[in-house]
Amino acid sequence: MHTPSSPIQIIVASTNPAKIRAVEAAFRDVFPEIKLNIEGLAVDSGVRAQPMCADETLTGARNRVAHAQQLQPAADYYVSLEAGLDGGATFAWMVIENGQQRGESRSASLPLPPQALTRLHEGEELGDVMDDMFQQQNVKQQGGAIAMLTAHRLSRSSVYHQALILALIPFINPALYTTD
Repeated sequence: MHTPSSPIQIIVASTNPAKIRAVEAAFRDVFPEIKLNIEGLAVDSGVRAQPMCADETLTGARNRVAHAQQLQPAADYYVSLEAGLDGGATFAWMVIENGQQRGESRSASLPLPPQALTRLHEGEELGDVMDDMFQQQNVKQQGGAIAMLTAHRLSRSSVYHQALILALIPFINPALYTTD
C-alpha cells in the first residue's frame, strides 16, 4: 500500500483529456490522501476504432491495458476506458489493473438517435457523427455525445467517473476479491 507521501503512478491508456480527467477524479475520490502521478499514453485497442458490441468494447479496453503495461512496465495502476455500442446505445468499459488485481465496470448506457446509429453502422465513429449533428469540433475530447444529447447535464467525464469508482471496488476491498 502506498503512503500519503509516495505518489502512485497511474497510466491511462489514452491521451483523451476527458478520460484522463475522469481517471484523476475517481482516484482522488477513492484515495484522497495519496499523491497521484497520472500520465496519458496512446496505445492501440486492437479492435475497430468504433467497437460495435459490448464484447468487442471490453476486448479493446483489456487490450489497451495490456499494451500500456508493455510500454510502461513500472506503473502502479493501468486504466483503460473504451467506448462502444451495445444495441442502440453507447457506453464504455473501464478496466483497471495493478499487477495483482483487476477491476472492470461498465458505464451507463446512452441511447443514440436512429440517424447516429445508421451512420455508425455505415462505418463512422461516434465523435465524428456528434460533431456533424451538433456542428461542433472534437466532441469526443470534450463532453462527448453524452453532453450533446443531455444538453450538458452530464458529460463523458462525469459518467466515466462513476464507472471508474465501481471498477476500483476490488482495490478498495482487496480481501473480498482475492482468488486462491
